[in-house]
Amino acid sequence: MADNYSPKPDLCVGSGPQTPRDISSADGLNPIKFAIAPEPETLNLCNIHSHTNAEHKAPGFSVYAGDGAYGGYQCNETAELTEAELADPANGEGAFKGVKPGDTIEVHWVYSSCDVSPGEGLGSCLNDACENPTLRVEAQAFLVVNDTSAINFNDYVYENTVINGVHQPQALPSGTGTPVVFRGSTTGPSFDQSTCSPLQVTWSVRPMCARLDINSLNEWAANGNTFNETTSYGVRALVTAPELLSPIE
Repeated sequence: MADNYSPKPDLCVGSGPQTPRDISSADGLNPIKFAIAPEPETLNLCNIHSHTNAEHKAPGFSVYAGDGAYGGYQCNETAELTEAELADPANGEGAFKGVKPGDTIEVHWVYSSCDVSPGEGLGSCLNDACENPTLRVEAQAFLVVNDTSAINFNDYVYENTVINGVHQPQALPSGTGTPVVFRGSTTGPSFDQSTCSPLQVTWSVRPMCARLDINSLNEWAANGNTFNETTSYGVRALVTAPELLSPIE
């Protein structure tokens, strides 16, 4: 790197490492470090939500879906789906809004070190007695299909389960590759490379997609859930500036 190198003036370089990123690249120049969060089994699950499409880019979801709030990346197998898999059983009236068969979603299981119970929004991850929590997000990209033999989302939701004193989901996805763990931030379309998130988050992102049954998503929303989640959110554009990325160790 040249001695006279300086970051672009519009980058919010003082905010710490940012997310989302291409998890295939370990490169990053952001010098701000914080302790990697412990394993999810030792933390309280505080929120589950999804984004349409994937916010991260990875070996299994690398098809560019465009710019804007619903840009991001699609699962590589998207173009291979059959007419039956793409049929919408709810005819656009499903209880979980913003998602249809053929879409990619990235689901985030958010964990906190605070003594909190799962609830609505990221505000559920802290309280007055714990304003600076250690945060961890377990992420999985899904290819949504009309196929009851695909993954049932209800196998991974929260059902008032407390294990060893902490709130936990029914399970976390497995079989989609070794998660890539790195330092980052919160995401969502309100942030970009000039407006950064100040929160410090340990990310654990699985590199491959899994097929998810649309019927189970609609069931989760229709039956009510602890998080009051009934829609899928937009994405934050991929962070590519090395100054905003933490090196993956």
